[in-house]
Formats: sequence, structure tokens, C-alpha cells
Amino acid sequence: MPIMSDDAVLTIDIPEIRLFKRGKVREVFNIGENLLLVATDRISAFDFIMPNGIPEKGAILTQISAFWFDFTKDIINNHLISASLPEFPAILQKHKVLAKRSMLVEKTDLLPVECVVRGYITGSGWKDYQKTGEICGIKLPANLRESEKLPSPIFTPTTKAEEGHDLPISFSEVVKLIGEEAAKQIRDKSIEIYKKCAEYALTKGIIIADTKFEFGKKKNGEIILIDEILTPDSSRFWPQDSYKVGQSQPSYDKQFVRDYLESINWNKLPPAPELPKEIVEKTRLKYLEAFMKLTGKKGL
Repeated sequence: MPIMSDDAVLTIDIPEIRLFKRGKVREVFNIGENLLLVATDRISAFDFIMPNGIPEKGAILTQISAFWFDFTKDIINNHLISASLPEFPAILQKHKVLAKRSMLVEKTDLLPVECVVRGYITGSGWKDYQKTGEICGIKLPANLRESEKLPSPIFTPTTKAEEGHDLPISFSEVVKLIGEEAAKQIRDKSIEIYKKCAEYALTKGIIIADTKFEFGKKKNGEIILIDEILTPDSSRFWPQDSYKVGQSQPSYDKQFVRDYLESINWNKLPPAPELPKEIVEKTRLKYLEAFMKLTGKKGL
């Protein structure tokens, strides 16, 4: 049975199926040769999971990912089999809580690299640039301003940490981890996916400032796109109509949550504080707005 909190689904247990892994947001279940990825409504900030969630967040993340997986399948194959409950194995179909928030996917061997692509200078990249004129060792033009579009997208990979922060690594370190051919493939495909999706998102009034991808290797050696893709949890989405160079930008992600936590001077130690209803609702509406703008749908 799911554990609920004001209509937010915080945990999901399927008695008939073994839980394989529990992440900050997702529950992963073994389904024979495949996996079931279930996005809960949990939300994390500053590496802590908040005690209450954001209603519908898991469904929004899953449906945005399903949209992008279809949109990018001409660039690279991905792990998605279905995001539709009626197409799932019969043993799962009675669990209505899985509807819209679940993906049946192929199993792969995870490549231990977070493939970060940056199209704009912001966040930790902006801080690095101010100090060194570089982002993750990549030299950039002088006099760039905060939130400015980069001359071309850059690939700034990180480690994939089980806990805590991922750490930046150089491309040569990626080569050491997974081999030169695989490293070049995930770098080139990451940039190609970003470019296509960022161009599309602009036509919908959304700037994709940066994002991250994950890849896995199938038994036959094929590298495919996995996990989630281009969601407000894995990307920075900015509204194009309010974009101004030289400052931080409003966004379609959990910035409301971060701003609230900063405003109450939380010391970033456990326990994490409960989020007020207005912060929860503002965050939900931002996620939903991004979904509707990108997909053209009127709701979930």
C-alpha cells in the first residue's frame, strides 16, 4: 500500500514484487528481465528528502520523461518499454497507484557517469567561471555574464555518487572509467539530445539551461539512454518570457522549496522541516506548467 501525505504518494510497496532499489524519488522493482521505475511524490533539497511531498510530482516527471524518450529515439535508443499501466504485466495492473507515475524499462548495466550538458552559465558553473574562467576545466570566453547562453553547449560530466554530491570529472577520467569509444559516444549523444530538445523547448517558451543524462549498456553491448530525461528534477527550466542576462532566473523546478528553506535559516541538518501548503502548491503548479507547455497537453 502507498503511504500518503495530503494526497502526495511518499512510498510505494508492491507485495508481489521485490523492491530492487529505493532512491530519493524513485522506487525500483525487479520484473523478471525488466525493471519497474515508480516515481513517488517525494522531493529533496540540499540532499535531504522533505517529510511531505508534492502531489502529482511523480506522475509529472514520468510523463515528461516518456514524452522526451519518444522525441529523442531517432538519436539513440532508450530503455522505455511502456509508461501505460494497461500495457504492464497483469500482476501490476491492479495497483492503480502505479498509473502515470511508472515506467516499465529494460535492464542495463549502468555506466557510472552523470552526463551533464550546460547550454547557459549558471549555478555551480557560474561560480567556477568567476574564479577560474573555466567550467570543469573547459576554458570559456572572457566577460560572460550570469545566465548567459554559451557559444555552444559543453559536456561537464560528474561521478555518480550513491550518497551525497556528485563530483566533477574530466573527459579523460570518463575514458578511464568506461573506455574511449563509450566515453565519446555518451558525450556526443548527450550534446546532440540537448541541442534538439533545447531548440524544441524554446518554441514552447522554455529555456533548458542545463540537464543531465544517464546511460546503460545492454547485454549485447549497445549503449542506450536510461533513467529520467529532461525533467524539472534533472534540468534547469527557465521561462523564456522573463529571461534576463546578468542575474539568476526564475525556474520551473523546486526553487520555491530551496528559497523557503533558505528563508527560515534551516541549518541543513536532520530532521528536514515540513513544507508549508503554499510552497507545496506553488511547486506543484510549476512542475505541471512545464509539463503542459512542453507536451501541449491540458493536464495529466
